Amino acid sequence: MIPCCCSLIPSPASISKFISDQPYLSMLDKNCTSMKDLQKIHAQLIKTGLAKDTIAASRVLAFCTSPAGDINYAYLVFTQIRNPNLFVWNTIIRGFSQSSTPHNAISLFIDMMFTSPTTQPQRLTYPSVFKAYAQLGLAHEGAQLHGRVIKLGLENDQFIQNTILNMYVNCGFLGEAQRIFDGATGFDVVTWNTMIIGLAKCGEIDKSRRLFDKMLLRNTVSWNSMISGYVRKGRFFEAMELFSRMQEEGIKPSEFTMVSLLNACACLGALRQGEWIHDYIVKNNFALNSIVITAIIDMYSKCGSIDKALQVFKSAPKKGLSCWNSLILGLAMSGRGNEAVRLFSKLESSNLKPDHVSFIGVLTACNHAGMVDRAKDYFLLMSETYKIEPSIKHYSCMVDVLGRAGLLEEAEELIKSMPVNPDAIIWGSLLSSCREYGNIEMAKQAAKRVNELDPNESSSFILLSNVYAAHNHFEEAIEQRLSLKEKQMDKEPGCSLIEVNGEVHEFVAGGRLHPRSKDIYHALDDLGLTLKEMG
Repeated sequence: MIPCCCSLIPSPASISKFISDQPYLSMLDKNCTSMKDLQKIHAQLIKTGLAKDTIAASRVLAFCTSPAGDINYAYLVFTQIRNPNLFVWNTIIRGFSQSSTPHNAISLFIDMMFTSPTTQPQRLTYPSVFKAYAQLGLAHEGAQLHGRVIKLGLENDQFIQNTILNMYVNCGFLGEAQRIFDGATGFDVVTWNTMIIGLAKCGEIDKSRRLFDKMLLRNTVSWNSMISGYVRKGRFFEAMELFSRMQEEGIKPSEFTMVSLLNACACLGALRQGEWIHDYIVKNNFALNSIVITAIIDMYSKCGSIDKALQVFKSAPKKGLSCWNSLILGLAMSGRGNEAVRLFSKLESSNLKPDHVSFIGVLTACNHAGMVDRAKDYFLLMSETYKIEPSIKHYSCMVDVLGRAGLLEEAEELIKSMPVNPDAIIWGSLLSSCREYGNIEMAKQAAKRVNELDPNESSSFILLSNVYAAHNHFEEAIEQRLSLKEKQMDKEPGCSLIEVNGEVHEFVAGGRLHPRSKDIYHALDDLGLTLKEMG
């Protein structure tokens, strides 16, 4: 049995007395709000010889591992402590488990076990390590620690159990997670939420909903998890319905709920509902942080109300980079490429630096506005000035820019010169341009590449058939269509959404499921006749 190390931790009373007797430690608790403040106080502790005291060092360490701290500075402080106690070990391990380098938490945990015989892990140590394994996706390695926990008789500890469950669901080990959930001796709302989130993330949204409906006690996280799960799965109507039920039951939504609903409205093109949610956010004094503002801008942009998106951007108290990126892309997709380019220039002049998403936005703007030379300049600027390595998405934008301008050979050369392997989307973009400009030979090569990379993609057969048909090669065109049938590949029908009087209507190409489909087709026939009469 691992020896208990609680005796190595000073009592709360002795800690309080020690701190009150030391002015710099009192300042640490009362006046320290940033790393600059911390470093000044820490310098004084070093001068007075207190820096190596375990209690003093642990207070410095606790601040460094907080959201306002610096984990690297925390590690430097940790290395100066000669005999770290259990609290110190737990603090530094927890800090790294919440950082961008969670593997360090695991390394420190191993050091603790093998280099510190007098201070061994206990129940508060394990959750941080399981969290690190979850972040790294290392469920197999985490399972070994799970075995250790079982040997120590700690598997029924609620806190540890929840973090083990979280590790398995985050890594997609739903079978193991289900076994733990089914065998749990005690359930709390965190346990239920963990399973609901895990199932939803892995695409098991219906199982997630069944579990949600069984819950006797739900909190905001439970509702948010289900709503966001529906949005991720593309089941936007169900997300909206669940929000209505949430309101009926008097559950107060959070900013997270609002962002999920705004994303649903953006995908549905539900402008009126999106406006209502925006008003709800303002009336209920939700924090207008960068994430919320970005979601509002994105909703208005995708719902075709780009001027409203501009208003939100201009009135935002604080604009994060994501707000700029969302509006640049929104303007680009709305056919206002020149405005998107001007906004990108303003971003460059601000105190923020464009990132890879910013360049996708401005390249898209150049694409829609036909600004080929400008696009080439931005593509070079990205790597030469901002040191951003172009991703496959940036190359895809450039191929589309060149292809739309009829520079097919240049587009093909760019694809061949890419440092990463081109995907089916890039070759499909070139194929689409070949159809536009009638380059049959290049179209055949591009279609061949698409089929090799994605054998289940039907669009290459359709596009190549259209290329042949446009140049009166009807036998080859029919052959492509027959190949599609032989492979039993269905062309995914086009789908569009429109909002009328607050209700979203969905239409599928050739579909007749809409309750007023007869009236709609009659109207289309009349419109066709009118167009013929007008020549």
